[in-house]
Amino acid sequence: MILKHNDYLEMVKKIREITDFKPLIGVVLGTGLGNFIDNVDVKASIYYKDIPNLPISTNPAHKGRFVFGYYNNIPCVFMQGRLHYYEGFTPEEVIRPIRLMGALGIKKLILTNAAGGINLNFKPGDFMLIEDHIDCFIPSPLIGENDDNIGTRFPDMSDPYNLELVEKVYKCAKNLDLPIHKGVYVQYSGPQFETKSLIKAFRNMGADACGMSTATEAVASNHMGVKTIAVSFISNMACGIEKKKITDEEVVIEAKKAEANFTKLIGEAIKILSE
Repeated sequence: MILKHNDYLEMVKKIREITDFKPLIGVVLGTGLGNFIDNVDVKASIYYKDIPNLPISTNPAHKGRFVFGYYNNIPCVFMQGRLHYYEGFTPEEVIRPIRLMGALGIKKLILTNAAGGINLNFKPGDFMLIEDHIDCFIPSPLIGENDDNIGTRFPDMSDPYNLELVEKVYKCAKNLDLPIHKGVYVQYSGPQFETKSLIKAFRNMGADACGMSTATEAVASNHMGVKTIAVSFISNMACGIEKKKITDEEVVIEAKKAEANFTKLIGEAIKILSE
């Protein structure tokens, strides 16, 4: 079943029974990055399982809830954990939380993820602002009957990440001496990590980092007309670049090491997007 605009209004109605908080900015916190919430003046939290028609996150590193609160007096809604295609959800199900944040009234969105570095100039602990993405390895979340109340049938994707905002955040991060890059992100399905040959192919396609999320969500946010930026945390180098195996534990450990830098970067991004 593909949800319609009215379905999202019913989901908003359920949330309004718990809180009347009105967010300006939505933030998706990726794997190992959920502790940003410690810096937020929290007003309410709602688990995905308590909202009708919203799938439940199964990744143990994701709490699976919305957190409503103020960061630096800016009203935000945070997704503390996201949904993934590899969990068995359809692409349309994956982007339901994004559409719900749109129905709640967000004007701008920050997506984050932990990613494998493909660009040989990157190293674990770096960040990459996504300028563009490659998403041909997963079905579009817009496949199926379109609801014009959500967005147009054929949305333009020439600027899925608002480059004006990307540049402002990039300059701010450089001024703070954070290890920041700009580049192209490729989303593949997972849950298995990539092979060496796949990384060679991704590099030949022009990708700088890869992961199992984010591009699908950016398609959904652009479909709704929500200005979007995305930050990849380079948690490891992609398969075949270093002589060691990739593990999900490594991703979480590296994210913990970079927590202070991540908090600083996302905090500044929220301020810039609120202007």
